[in-house]
Amino acid sequence: MNVKLLEKLLEDVKDGRVKTKDALARLKFLPFEELPFATIDTHRSLRQGFPEVIFGQGKTPLQIKAIAKALLSKKENCLITRLDAAKAASLKKAFPMGAHNKTAKTFFIKSHPVKETGRGYILVISAGTSDVPVAEEAAITAECMGSRVVRLYDVGVAGLHRLLHKKTEITSANVLIVVAGMEGALPSVVAGLVARPVVAVPTSIGYGANLGGLTTLMAMLNSCAAGVSVVNIDNGFGAAYVASLINRE
Repeated sequence: MNVKLLEKLLEDVKDGRVKTKDALARLKFLPFEELPFATIDTHRSLRQGFPEVIFGQGKTPLQIKAIAKALLSKKENCLITRLDAAKAASLKKAFPMGAHNKTAKTFFIKSHPVKETGRGYILVISAGTSDVPVAEEAAITAECMGSRVVRLYDVGVAGLHRLLHKKTEITSANVLIVVAGMEGALPSVVAGLVARPVVAVPTSIGYGANLGGLTTLMAMLNSCAAGVSVVNIDNGFGAAYVASLINRE
């Protein structure tokens, strides 16, 4: 249930506009709602400030639609990640008002406008163009959570002057998400320039010895720069969630 709707319901009960039994009926499915294939955490936005997100990979279009409808019925905004083109097309037919980002493989359905709640902005940096899909997943997620996002793409260490050219944007950000593959050096470089948290995202982009992102992950975990935290390989969503919690007022 949306926090503002819950506050209004309690005020309506207090002022006698809604009967207690009617309020209880509305709150019946507050903690969770059971579907045949999913147990939806409808209490999450009250606990964490953002509703449950649907991980599209491995789910059928029918399952995704049903979960989305349940969230929307509670007046929650609905973000779906890891969608292939076929699932996205199916969702667009069911929810024509939804926004599909092909690069990020996300689909966002609004039940109400997103209010900007961040103290500053989150800067999402990608080392290369090949890392942009993961960076876009992070950017879209952060925007859906109410943060202002600035993007800075293809500024990796192979041409460091491209990064330093944006020094104002880098040093002014409240939180930075740095996405990189190959050897994963960029988060260390960025963290050495700023006095803000850096969330590093290793990607699976790279040649054989990159080991599907494992080499990048280990490099980031061994960063010599302070202030770097690392999420899992290709986990732009997780990076954005952490960054948004840090940025939240």
